[in-house]
This record gives sequence, structure tokens and C-alpha cells, in this order.
Amino acid sequence: MGRLMGKVAWITGAARGQGFEEARLFAQEGACVVMTDIIDGITQAAEQLRETTGEVFAFRQDVTSEVEWRCGAEEIIQRYGRIDILVNNAGVTSRTGIVATTNEEWQRVMDVNAKSVWLGMKSVIPHMQAAGGGAIVNVSSIYALVGSGASAAYQASKAAVHLLTKTAAVEYARSNIRVNSVHPGIIETPMIADMDEQRYQILTEGTPMGRLGQAVEVASGVLFLASDEASYITGAELAIDGGYTAR
Repeated sequence: MGRLMGKVAWITGAARGQGFEEARLFAQEGACVVMTDIIDGITQAAEQLRETTGEVFAFRQDVTSEVEWRCGAEEIIQRYGRIDILVNNAGVTSRTGIVATTNEEWQRVMDVNAKSVWLGMKSVIPHMQAAGGGAIVNVSSIYALVGSGASAAYQASKAAVHLLTKTAAVEYARSNIRVNSVHPGIIETPMIADMDEQRYQILTEGTPMGRLGQAVEVASGVLFLASDEASYITGAELAIDGGYTAR
């Protein structure tokens, strides 16, 4: 306990799934947690955590809006005086292939999954520099590392997060800002709730550990990279995938 004591952490897409578990673990480890999401349930999610953990603050955020990023950062600075950790967790999925993907779907997925990560870092890094450093964890995917044969926009967006993370890590290493990416495998979250049984079985059998991951298993990896335990790790990718990308 206390691995993030006194730190202020901003987590996007935190109303449910991986984001909620990240917020829960961060709060348990002593962080002041700022939870944001575009869905209205973000307020209820924060209230749920306040019952059992420490300082939790939440507001609704569209991560594709530069104005909302800037205003959110200003609000957090006014409230807490600093931003030590940013977790770019918000994302959407898409399972259509190259030919079937429309212009509109491509743009939507790229905006939420990739543009938002750039906007988040752009908004928060100056505050981290002013404070003397910080840690950023960008949630990518195993499908930034291997092909799936489908999900064209999703894979392109998560690959963008992967390399954007590396270039940010190099650019801001001398500012004591660490930037790493997490690459979850197939995780049992609301994002895969509509997956049919046949696809579920294929993915399970294709994972060497023989099961899908849990949101808290991803959150634990994010917690490690955000903590001072990872003080000499930047520009790295952490696959949390039951061995999927090891094949």
C-alpha cells in the first residue's frame, strides 16, 4: 500500500472495465484520482470508489476535444496543484476490415484511440515539466504488435499509440517524464460483451495461457509503470496478454 501516496493521477475512460480498475488500484495505493469518461456513469463510478478508498474526483470528458483536455487540466491544477500521472485509457473498438471500413468509422476510431493520446500528452506534459517530472501510461493493444486479419482502423490507431509513446519518451526523458505503453490481450470487459461464442473460443484457444485476461490484471501493470518502481523504464511496451504475442 502507498505506492502512489501523494500523487495526482488522471485516468480517462474510467467509468468501467480497465479504467475503473486502474482508478480503484491507484486510489488504494494513495493517489488522488481524477476519473473521466464520456459516459454519464462516471459520476456513479467515482461515488462507488469514494466509499472504500481515498480522494476521488470525476468529470465528464470527450477525449477527442482539445478544449476539454485543456479545461480539464486547468481544473485539476486549480484543485490539486499538480498532475503527476496520466493514463490514456479511453478507447473504442472496431472489427471491420480494410475494404469494409468507412471513412467515418476510420476517423472516429483514430480520433478516440490515437488523437486523444496526443491531446492528453500535449495538455499535461507542460504541467509535469513545471512540477519536475511525471509518468504517462498509454493503453495500446496487442494488435499494435501483431496482425489480426481484420479491425483495420483499430489496429492502425493502436499502432499509432505505440510509436507515439516511444517518441514522447525520447523527447521528454530529460524532463524526468516517463512514457510507456501497455498492450492488453483479449480482456473480459464491456468492450467485448457483444462477441459471439465462436470468436470468443478462437481467441481463448489462441492464447497460450488458455483464458482471457481480467481488467485488474491490466490495471496492475499500469500501476507498476505509473509508480516509482518503474523509475528507469521509459519508451517500453508491456504486453499483458497471456502469452498471445509470444508465439
